[in-house]
Parts: sequence; structure tokens; C-alpha cells
Amino acid sequence: MSDVATSGLFGPAQIEHPGLERHSPAEKIGELIKNTMKQDGSFYLFSPDETTSNKLDVAYQVSARAWALPRKSWDLPESENGRIVELLSENTLFAVMTGHILENHEPAMMTSYESFFSIITSQVLQHIKFLKQSQEVFWREPVPAVNLLSTSTCWRQDHNGYSHQSPALISALLDNPSNLANCIFPVDDVAAAAAFQFMMESRNAVNLTTFNKTEEPRWIDCNHAKFQYEHGASIFGFASDDDPDYIFTAAGDIVSREALYALQILREDLPEKRFRFVGINALSHNAIGTTNAKMSRERFYEYFMAGKPIIANFHGYPDTLKAILQSYDVPEEYLSVHGFIEQGSTTTPFEMLSLNKASRYHLCIDVAEREGRADLIAKYQEKLAANTAYALENGVDLEET
Repeated sequence: MSDVATSGLFGPAQIEHPGLERHSPAEKIGELIKNTMKQDGSFYLFSPDETTSNKLDVAYQVSARAWALPRKSWDLPESENGRIVELLSENTLFAVMTGHILENHEPAMMTSYESFFSIITSQVLQHIKFLKQSQEVFWREPVPAVNLLSTSTCWRQDHNGYSHQSPALISALLDNPSNLANCIFPVDDVAAAAAFQFMMESRNAVNLTTFNKTEEPRWIDCNHAKFQYEHGASIFGFASDDDPDYIFTAAGDIVSREALYALQILREDLPEKRFRFVGINALSHNAIGTTNAKMSRERFYEYFMAGKPIIANFHGYPDTLKAILQSYDVPEEYLSVHGFIEQGSTTTPFEMLSLNKASRYHLCIDVAEREGRADLIAKYQEKLAANTAYALENGVDLEET
């Protein structure tokens, strides 16, 4: 892997055992919110009724909920001076948050289940219009970004079901040509910490950061996470070979995990083939990377190379990422993009991936089909069928998945 390591295309350091430790990105964000509230008395967190269920409730150690009504014995800590604003109306919360940001020029964040962020899509797009126009007014100073924390995502619907599955706001923001919206996909808790810092420092933008509250593998260190904001993506050295035959890429914590596990399987089953993994940290309109650090065409082909098949796994709708990859002139025949395709309801985690054809075995099937390996296709399909049967009978996935 020497050529990859010396080319400067991935983070400057690797953790000792990538994927071994597991941590919750949501709990990391919660800890950072708590610390920020402690240090900055003007910082507010806006949430429907999901601060606890989204594992951000450590913030209650610093601030009570804002409350002006009589309190009951079962209520959480509440105060007229609380800086955790909870109200079961995403529309109202977003309006109050933007008012706080515009009037006080102080940062804030809003959290919600991913599916319910689509409720405020029109308001978010109107705020982007305001930001665009405000930049043409000389006396308008930059304002803190609107920072949206999207969790309880479509990929983990162990009990909520089909109504709680929608990554639609991601597509709406990436389709918007204003160049004022960032969609951020931290791959683990370390990357989530870097995302938090980026959001706090961001101005005149909308940042939608999507992460899960479950414990997920830790893949990178803080230097690697910082590097990703300079380039929008990076090669994971521990999962990459020189002169690869296939390029795997992913944006999102759970779908990245599946892609990295697929590479482990393929290295055993196709030892003669070489692979590279490119982790995508952020997307903006027609580009990998943030609005202020879009990946150039030259850099793109350093990462993804010309004439190499690209197997992609995306947190949101596949066509959204496919359009961005094709904006770099990747031919259709070289692309295979997986993601959420509106399948599944209340089911086990691996079955949700399987139903949407975004599991490790579906990615492996892509390569097996290109290699003409009917034996491997049958093997992976048997693995998928075995898990489906086990999950239906037992309500949990097979231990190996």
C-alpha cells in the first residue's frame, strides 16, 4: 500500500485496530452539546420531544428544558431559563431557532428524527433564499449556520416502521443550486466530533449532519477526520490496495460499515483482486465536499481513477449520489450505486439493509457479477436468504451479520 500511503490522498494517521471499537456518534454529539452549553450561555438546542431518544440527553446536566407552564412530578428538569427548547412541532422549532440565530448572531442546533426533518423542507429552502439575498446587502454580516442534527434514521427501524423512513431532505438540499447547503455524513464518533466543530464554525449556510445513535465501529482518528473536511473524502489506507481493480465508496456510517465488511469478504473470496475504499464525508450541490471545499475533477480522478468500476453505498436515495458522481463524468457502465429505495418497515437492522439492496452481500454480488462468478453470486444469495429466514423466526439477525 506504499503508493497510496505516500500520495497524500487519505488521512495522516490510522487507528491501531480500525473497526474493533464501537461507539455511538449521537452520544459523542450529545457530550459536545453539553460542553458547549457549559461554556456558552447563549447556545440553544431545539428538539421536538426527542432529546432523550436521540441520545443527546446528557445536555440536561447543564441546562433544563425551557418551560413556562405548571410543572408535574413526572416532568424532566424544566426552567423558564432553560436552553433546551422542546416542542412537538418541527415548523415552530425551526422558526424560533432561525429567529435566535438572526437576532442574536449566536449558534444553535436543532435535532429531529430523520423522517420528520422533511416536514420543514420548505422553511429550510426559504432560509437558503434569505441567505443568498442577504449576501447582496452590504450591511448584512454573516450569521451562524442553521445546523440540523438528523438521527433515528431510515436504516434503524427496529420498532417505528415505514412512517419513520425518509432521507428526503438530503436530496432536496443537494438539488438546490444555491451552494449554501452541506450534507455531512460522519463515518463514526470521531468524525461526528469533527462535524460538530465544522458546524459551530460555519457561517451563512445550512448544514444537515446525519448520524445514528446506535454503537457503530470506529474507523478513523481525529487527524483523519479533520483531513476529510479539506477534501470531502479520503482513502482508508487499511482497506485499500495499490492499483485497485475496484473502487468502493460510501457516505453514511451504517452504509460505510457494510462496504468495509464487503471488502473483507471479497478479499477472502477473490484474493487475486485489488480494492480501494473512499470514504465520503460531505456532499454539496453537484460535488463531493463542502460548499467551501468542493472536490476538483483532478482530485476526483486521483481518488476514483479512470476506467475503474465504482461500487457506491449511500445513506440516502441512490440517484442523489449517482447524479453527483456523474457530474464528474463517470460513465454509466462504471457505476453501481446502492442506497435507500423505500423498502422495509419494522424489521431487523440487517434485513432493512437487505431489503434495500444495500447490505455487504449485495455489494459483493456487484463484483461477482462483473467477474462472472456464478458460484459467488449463489453463495451471497444463500447468506441473504439464511438471514431473512432466521430474522423472521427469531426477530433478530444472525450473529454473523
